Amino acid sequence: MKLNFEHHQTAHCENGVASNLLLNKGLKLSEPMIFGIGSGLFFVYLPFLKVNFAPGFSYRPMPGAIFSKAAKRLGIKIKREKFSNPKEAQTALERNLANNIPTGLQVGVFNLTYFPEEYKFHFNAHNLVVYGKEDGRFLISDPVMDYTTSLSEAELEKVRYAKGALPPKGHMYYPIFIPENINLEEAIKKGIKDTCKNMLAPVPLIGVKAMRWVAKSIPKWAEKKGTKVTNHYLGQLIRMQEEIGTGGGGFRFIYGAFLQEAAMILKNDQLKELSKEITAIGDLWRDFAVDIARVYKNRNSKSDIYNQLSKSMLHIADLEEAFYKKLRKAI
Repeated sequence: MKLNFEHHQTAHCENGVASNLLLNKGLKLSEPMIFGIGSGLFFVYLPFLKVNFAPGFSYRPMPGAIFSKAAKRLGIKIKREKFSNPKEAQTALERNLANNIPTGLQVGVFNLTYFPEEYKFHFNAHNLVVYGKEDGRFLISDPVMDYTTSLSEAELEKVRYAKGALPPKGHMYYPIFIPENINLEEAIKKGIKDTCKNMLAPVPLIGVKAMRWVAKSIPKWAEKKGTKVTNHYLGQLIRMQEEIGTGGGGFRFIYGAFLQEAAMILKNDQLKELSKEITAIGDLWRDFAVDIARVYKNRNSKSDIYNQLSKSMLHIADLEEAFYKKLRKAI
């Protein structure tokens, strides 16, 4: 049982699954277009929520939000299901395959047998597509891999019912309706407006204000909690930025590609210039991550490093605030 399904590698799992599932239904939208329409750029700081013994940081919205928002803005209907019983979850998945429906799944990363060891950590919001079953193994299109792979029934059940934060609970999803005519221009505008609203939000927990809160906290952590704890917090910050769900720098590059596409569709040259701006900001996020990695690995030779990291992040926050204000005006 192998469905006619095209596998395409992408930078981010949720965008990739969405793009591949829609392409399977005849709608060709790039990964950046899904990401931009779905308002994938985000930042949240939850100091009261501990993840791996560090505060909660995220450079992305809640799992599923990107595809859900993109679908709503494009007039597409997605069916989502969760199952308390793993056997029911497997039966429902196999029924979809029998009905020629490639199916997106939310899974835990840690027990994915085809992942390299260094990429395995406890993160339960990874996405992949199951597109068939042969010799008792489910055929897997994981968009972050450059090749398709497979999992046994037991292996797939284990990742579908991973424990911990954001447990998948057998979550599966797939498009059930795609309109004949899609208003891409309107969907792009809605996506951009929502991104600007989130990133310029007046509350300190999300957007640019949250970035500033984290930046100002770095020297305070060093003073109150010591080097070991501070470095652990910083390690978590860049893990969320560069490894979990692509995050900081990578998301800025994807958004830059989205704005390039949007500039052509909307015939708006300002978006082309802003695409270069957010890409340059992505480079700064990458530099910031490298500086933190040096501190984490005790390879830093700079004095007063925590204040310098704080200043770097505050500078990025200033640039992002100016960017979103210009983007909001441009649209």
